[in-house]
Amino acid sequence: MKPLDAVVVGAGSFGAWTAYRLRSRGLSVALVDAYGPGNGRSSSGGESRIIRMAYGADELYTRWALRSLASWKELSDRVDPRLFQRTGVLWMGRAEDPYLEATAAALHRAGVANESLERGELARRYPQVELGPIEWGILEPESGALLARRAVQAVAVEAERAGVARFDAGVEPPQGRGRLDSVALSSGERLTAGIFVFACGAWLEKLFPRVLGGRLFPTRQEVFYFGLPAGEIRFRPPAMPIWLDRTEEIYGFPDLEGRGFKLASDRHGPRFDPDTGERIVSGDGLTAMRDYLALRFPALNQAPLLSGEVCQYENTSSGDFLIDRHPDFENAWLVGGGSGHGFKHGPALGEYLAGLVTRGGEIEPRFRLETKAAVQRRAVH
Repeated sequence: MKPLDAVVVGAGSFGAWTAYRLRSRGLSVALVDAYGPGNGRSSSGGESRIIRMAYGADELYTRWALRSLASWKELSDRVDPRLFQRTGVLWMGRAEDPYLEATAAALHRAGVANESLERGELARRYPQVELGPIEWGILEPESGALLARRAVQAVAVEAERAGVARFDAGVEPPQGRGRLDSVALSSGERLTAGIFVFACGAWLEKLFPRVLGGRLFPTRQEVFYFGLPAGEIRFRPPAMPIWLDRTEEIYGFPDLEGRGFKLASDRHGPRFDPDTGERIVSGDGLTAMRDYLALRFPALNQAPLLSGEVCQYENTSSGDFLIDRHPDFENAWLVGGGSGHGFKHGPALGEYLAGLVTRGGEIEPRFRLETKAAVQRRAVH
C-alpha cells in the first residue's frame, strides 16, 4: 500500500470521528482497530451513551457537547434515525448543590435549552421517582441518548464511504524516537504515513507504557438492565428521561427499544485490563443496584435483571481528555482519556484534532500530557 497522509489507530468515537474529519479535509487516511468499531471490549461499545450539555461551570465541554450534538443529529437524520434519541436529560440533586447551580448558569451562557425544576414540579412530572433528599433538578429537553455501538459503527462506515481505508488488526508498539515512519500490524502488513494518531482508549497505556504508565486509569464499570412490568409505560420515553442522581452518583436510562431500564454507578471501579478482563457483572454490583431501585424507583423493586454489561472508563487524573503530541515521535498524537464522559464529544474532538494536524496551533493546556498526573483527582464529570 502506498504511503498515506494519516493513520488513525483506534476506531472508537474519538478515532472514527478523527479519521472522518481528516478525510473530509482531503487527507488519505487509514483507520485501524484490533477488534473493529463498536466491539464489546471498547469504551465505545455497548448499547447507549448519554449526550448532555451540563458540566457545572466547565463551558469548554458544554460547548463541545453542543457542537457534537448537531453532528450526531445530522448523522442520525441521514443514516439511521435511531442513533440519536431525544429523551431529555434530567439532573437531580440536593437543595444546595454548587455543581447544579453552576450548571444552570453555564447552560444559560451557552444558550442551551434547560428548565430548573423545584421538588414539587419534579414530583408532579415524575411521580415514579421517590425523591428522598432530592430537592431540585435541571432538565435538558433537547439532550438524550446515543445508541453507542451502532452510532460509532455508522461513523466508521461513513468514513469508509468517504475513502478511509479500514484495517481490523492490532498494532505493534512503535519503537525508537524522532519521526515515526510506519506501524506494523498484527496481520503482517505495515502502514506508512506522514501523521499517526493513537486514539485507542484503554489500550493507549499498553502501546506506550513508558510515557503513559501510571497516567491513565482504565477502570471496570458495571451496567444493568432491568425488565419492566407488563404494560408499564412510566419508565419509557417520553414519561421518563435519562437521569443523573447526584445524591447517590448513579445514573440511568429509560427503557429504550425494549432493552430494559438501565442503571449504572458513576463511581470509578477497580483497575481493568480491556483485553483479558472478565465481563460478567458481580453479585455485589447487582445487590447495590437492587437497593437503589428500592430507594428511588420502588415500582421496579422486584424487576428481573434482563442483562448486564461490563465496560471500562479510561480515566486521566482529572477527567480531562488527553490530546497531545507524543514526546518521542514528532509526527504522532496521543488522544484518549474519555474518562466516562467522552463518547458524545467525538465529533468536536475529531474536528479539533484535524485542525491541529492540518493547520497547527496551540493545544488547550488542560489536554496536554504534562497535566496528566499519577494520582486521580477527578474534576470533570
